[in-house]
Amino acid sequence: QVQLVESGGGLVQPGGSLRLSCAASGSIFSIDVMGWYRQGPGEQHELVAVIRSGGSTNYADSVKGRFTISRDNAKNTVYLQMNSLKPEDTADYHCKVEGRLLNRATFISWGQGTQVIVSS
Repeated sequence: QVQLVESGGGLVQPGGSLRLSCAASGSIFSIDVMGWYRQGPGEQHELVAVIRSGGSTNYADSVKGRFTISRDNAKNTVYLQMNSLKPEDTADYHCKVEGRLLNRATFISWGQGTQVIVSS
């Protein structure tokens, strides 16, 4: 009942930037938490950044100062601005959205993922 469409991944050189987007649509009443997770080759799935409805954020230590998460509530969209990218940022990035449907039931939805490759 909630669909997520991600975009913005790709190949970038070390030191470069990318901006990921994740747009939610469907029978949405409200969105509480929006976040980005990633899983690199041979790595565990990990939290990258989350943003709550009130605007508070949390980041993985590995991306603090380089990545910025933001959201556009009118568009039900979350963004991840990634600067100073490093080869170790190479991963599949997935967005996760939590909220309530029109019938007030809670939902958790995951995006299909977008690949980010940082390489020279």
